[in-house]
Amino acid sequence: MAETLISPGVLALENDNSFVSQQPVTVGAAIIGPTVKGPVEVPTIVTSYSDYQNKFGTTFLSGSQVYTYFTSIAAYNYFNNGGESLLVARVVTGSFTSAASTPISASVSASAALVLSTISQGTIMNSSCSLDSSGSLNPSGSENNIRWAIQNSDTGSGTFSLLIRQGDDNTNNQTVLETWTNLSMDPTAPNYVARLIGNQYRVYDSNDNQVVVNGDYPNNSRYVYVSAVNTPTPLYFDNNGNAKSQFTGSIPINASGSFTGATGDLFSGGGAKYYNAILSGVNNIQGISASAYNNMINLLANQDDYRFNVLLTPGLFSNEANLGSSQVTTAINNTQNRGDNIYVVDLAPYSSSISTVTTAANSKNTSYAASYWPWVQTIDPDSAQLVWVPASTMVAGVYSYNDSVSEPWFAPAGINRGGLGNVVRAEKKLSQANRDSLYSNKVNPIATFPGTGVVVYGQKTLQTKASALDRVNVRRLLISLKSYISQVANNLVFEQNTIATRTSFLNQVNPYLESVQQRQGLYAFKVIMDSSNNTPDVIDRNQLVGQIYLQPTKTAEFIYLDFNILPTGATFPA
Repeated sequence: MAETLISPGVLALENDNSFVSQQPVTVGAAIIGPTVKGPVEVPTIVTSYSDYQNKFGTTFLSGSQVYTYFTSIAAYNYFNNGGESLLVARVVTGSFTSAASTPISASVSASAALVLSTISQGTIMNSSCSLDSSGSLNPSGSENNIRWAIQNSDTGSGTFSLLIRQGDDNTNNQTVLETWTNLSMDPTAPNYVARLIGNQYRVYDSNDNQVVVNGDYPNNSRYVYVSAVNTPTPLYFDNNGNAKSQFTGSIPINASGSFTGATGDLFSGGGAKYYNAILSGVNNIQGISASAYNNMINLLANQDDYRFNVLLTPGLFSNEANLGSSQVTTAINNTQNRGDNIYVVDLAPYSSSISTVTTAANSKNTSYAASYWPWVQTIDPDSAQLVWVPASTMVAGVYSYNDSVSEPWFAPAGINRGGLGNVVRAEKKLSQANRDSLYSNKVNPIATFPGTGVVVYGQKTLQTKASALDRVNVRRLLISLKSYISQVANNLVFEQNTIATRTSFLNQVNPYLESVQQRQGLYAFKVIMDSSNNTPDVIDRNQLVGQIYLQPTKTAEFIYLDFNILPTGATFPA
């Protein structure tokens, strides 16, 4: 229809301003710590606790005792309370390597035609098998490692199938983890074994502080990658469609085997301390030293490659060097520099006094970290044992529950959102005076109430100066807003510095901030990006300036109720 009036009349126009603004990219938590298995120093995303179990394992034996790392307990509580994604960075002490498949032979040679390697590293991935008197395999593997089997070998089509089986299964009772069919040794074919399964492996490079990717084809298997194809069959068929005789003996034959040769022992250091045995003076935390965390703390400072909104390092404590004080300080500094996440800090080991805890808290001054105390006892989901864990292992679940039932800018505390349902009891039942002492010194108490149970009862950050940012909900509000608005601004880099560009920014940011306001995150806001702050000299410097003014919603933490007793016959005030 016409957009202007030539002769007298009425022109009715429609202006659709109801577009739903793009929502921010959601990111989960990141956790650094030891695990039973998995890639070493290669941060890996898991999307459920079962996914975590498959990739990183659960329980392990040390001596005659079954243990679970804090990392696993934190992951369980995070997902069990609504968490959607978790970035896991495994740390170890010593050199850890992958296990390689025993020879996957072809008829042309007894040597390996194909070599597979495990994505997980460490001796726990070795699953050597032996033959009994009848020639049957006796597996010595476990649920944490794997075996391989070749089936349906067909020289006519040049294809075969590969099964990845659990390490402790047997021929009559197979546990098949993955099945790959119609595989080829022909590098020119779309079903080339390395192309379908993947031949990439990742290694942390401490010199450049990055994970280096080796290999050509992305990994599609959760367990293995193709490390060598020794008998390739390029252009397997001749012009008549027949298999070339020089290649028919290169196809892997039907057989099964295990994985061997991995190095790296979880318990090589000796004297490992777990759970509440981690006390002051201990320098072997869950079987590793605090310095083992250094590489991953430095790597996760890379905001471009790794996105998350909460950082956890259960097992590190800020109050002394042997327990990770320097690592905690580095993690806090990195978190401040990133500006897009909050770090949950454990202050002191089991059996510490309130004065020790508050002294540790007062040595820190940042709104990008928060601390909770005391330790709590929980039921290990994998061993069913009652164990003592530092607060961060459970607070991960509080944060994920808070975000699943409300928003990040709500306080992850109190009876409604701060309940610790998986906790049996706290190390210390805090009195009101204890809670006052902790909260006035920036430590969030974990309180115990009759009929309610154990509850996170505070939401202060470790910032010393009183301001809106000394509260966790406000800091997480700013993290959410900065994350979204930065995503919008990234799309404007190298665009024309014109009114149209500025209007595009405002049309995306204002609706989003309005939605946050409607969801109780803001009292008020204002965004300015116009000629008043983008003057000609600013534009000539190739700059685009925006100013965002926010009034964050505050929480009701101190509630005063006046009960006034009146005599009979008195009238109530209006």
